[in-house]
Amino acid sequence: MSETQAASIIQILGAGGFGSLIGWYIYYINRHRKEDVKLNDLVTLVGIIGGGAVLTLFPARSDLFGAYGIGLAVGFFGYFCVLNFYVSKSQAFHGDWFLDGRCKKPCADEQIGSLPMGQGDVRDKGKKPADPPIGPVEDNPMGTADDRNEA
Repeated sequence: MSETQAASIIQILGAGGFGSLIGWYIYYINRHRKEDVKLNDLVTLVGIIGGGAVLTLFPARSDLFGAYGIGLAVGFFGYFCVLNFYVSKSQAFHGDWFLDGRCKKPCADEQIGSLPMGQGDVRDKGKKPADPPIGPVEDNPMGTADDRNEA
């Protein structure tokens, strides 16, 4: 695409969508970071955002590059807004979670993580398993548990 040719609306939307996807993913990666931020991380981030591959797709000073930049901002800050919404609706988290990870302790009947094998799902707690159907095989097309095991 030459610089004199105008970008179509679909190209601009595609560049913006690609930028928003990259922005969303950058926020996600930084949120789940296990180590401290290093200078090398910043160099990598700048390479992802404005590197040679991006400039090949979206020429500098073009509408496509502008849409990509707007998409980056929308994706990055959109992730933050969605996360902020979920934290505000949660009973276990509050605004301090953004500062240092503070949250409320689980109640006595709650736990973090999954149950050991064979103890069911946390969501099934307190639910009684369904009783098997009762009656002769003719009334019950599935038969009884014993009938199914014999077949």
